[in-house]
Amino acid sequence: SSETFWTTTGMFPQEFIIGFPKCVKISKVAIQCYLVRTLRIERSVSKDPVDFEQCLEKDLQHTEGQLQMEEFPLPDFQATYLRFIIKSAFDHFVSVHRVMAEGT
Repeated sequence: SSETFWTTTGMFPQEFIIGFPKCVKISKVAIQCYLVRTLRIERSVSKDPVDFEQCLEKDLQHTEGQLQMEEFPLPDFQATYLRFIIKSAFDHFVSVHRVMAEGT
């Protein structure tokens, strides 16, 4: 829902994990967020959310008053869990409004 979002508690890094029912093939991940400066995405192919490996890390552009919309193509990428780590921000609090993963 575009009316709901996850917000940080004010200190960094902050993280959240998204789990899939089984290991899936992902071709693209997209995120809509606000005031995120540095974002890292990690994956795990384990049955439990352990043994994460870094997939990408990116500094996002500051968009005053607008959501940041970032897409990350991930060719030949498999994951059971995705961990999103917000390493730094443009303010004390940030929000994540939507995360989308495309694939099979």
